[in-house]
Amino acid sequence: MRQHLLVFTVLFLVSPFTLAAAGLVTVKSQHSVKETADKLETVLNQKGMTVFTRVNHTEGAKKAGLDLRPTELVIFGNPKVGTPLMQCEQSVAIDLPQKALIWEDADGQVWLGYNDPEFLRKRHAIEGCDAVLKKIDGALGKFAEAATQ
Repeated sequence: MRQHLLVFTVLFLVSPFTLAAAGLVTVKSQHSVKETADKLETVLNQKGMTVFTRVNHTEGAKKAGLDLRPTELVIFGNPKVGTPLMQCEQSVAIDLPQKALIWEDADGQVWLGYNDPEFLRKRHAIEGCDAVLKKIDGALGKFAEAATQ
C-alpha cells in the first residue's frame, strides 16, 4: 500500500495534468499566458473548432483600475461535437461552448484549465453518452497539450 501511494504521489507531481478546483483539469504551460492562448487558438482552428471569442480579464481589470495577473479565457466549440452531448442531456448547454482558462499564478507559473467532461457527466446526470464524452475528453487533452508544450 505504501509503495502504491508513493508511486501515485510521484506520478501526480511529475504529470503536467492536475485537478484544481472541482471539475477543472489544469495543465502546466511552458509559455506565457498570451503565447499559450495563441497556440490554443491556432490548434483549435486547425482542428475545425470555432473560436468564438477571447476574453482578456487582465485588460478588463485595468479598465476598472484594478490589477490582475495575466488571465485569458478562450471560448470555443463545434456543433458536431456539442450537439450530440446536448441531445443526451440538454442542460449541459449551460456549460457549452467549451472554455479554456489560461492564467499566471502568484509564482509566475502559467496554467491552462478546462472543464473535466466527467464533471459535466456528473453535474448534468448525463447517461448513454459515453462515446461522446470520451471523444471530448480526448480532444480537450490534445488541445491542452498542444497549447502548453
